[in-house]
Amino acid sequence: MSGVCLVTSAPRRGRRPGRPPLQPDGPDQRQRLVDIALELIARKGYAETTLAGIARAAGMTSAAVHYYFKTREQLFDVLFDERIAPMRKRLEGIFLDNAEDPVAAFSELARRFVTIAGDSPWMGPVFFGEMLSDNDLFKQHMQKRLGDSRQIVVIDTIRRWQEEGRLSKGLDPALLMTTVLSLTVLPMSAIRKWKDDPLRGHIDAEVITRHAIAVLSAGIATPPG
Repeated sequence: MSGVCLVTSAPRRGRRPGRPPLQPDGPDQRQRLVDIALELIARKGYAETTLAGIARAAGMTSAAVHYYFKTREQLFDVLFDERIAPMRKRLEGIFLDNAEDPVAAFSELARRFVTIAGDSPWMGPVFFGEMLSDNDLFKQHMQKRLGDSRQIVVIDTIRRWQEEGRLSKGLDPALLMTTVLSLTVLPMSAIRKWKDDPLRGHIDAEVITRHAIAVLSAGIATPPG
């Protein structure tokens, strides 16, 4: 038996076949891909964001990305379930809790929009970009997942407040939510660009919230007296 090695090394434990490794010392790869997808959608739009493009941005092969998301539609479902739906949940109850006070309702809505936009910087670029896009693919996916029921309830509530004399009849119920988004999420998206602006460098989340509530509650006219 001379010259024969009787000691064998233990077999190496490999990762499961077909499963891409996690990024060393980084977040879960799947969540990283979701973050990259949102960055690309914010910059290029949903229609121009492909799985191959996400793979390039992540420094991965397309096959590795396909392990997590087989199609772009599946990716959208993940974006909706894990990022968009939780944001919408944070807006629940505002109109129900302030059913008789529209100013309180829209003031609270403004506060929450500012907070959410601060927590999710992609929100403004993605939603405003897709709102203005000529390609309706993202909007079609959103419509499929959301429907119109919640929008109809909000619009009907605004109309009721107008009929009761609680809100100005000059307001268009279908435009008011877009107005609140424009007063809150849009400037929150621009804060970093305004950092060195001598005229707007002071603007932060608190200033945006105060400004939005002032416009929503009193408009731009000087209060009487």
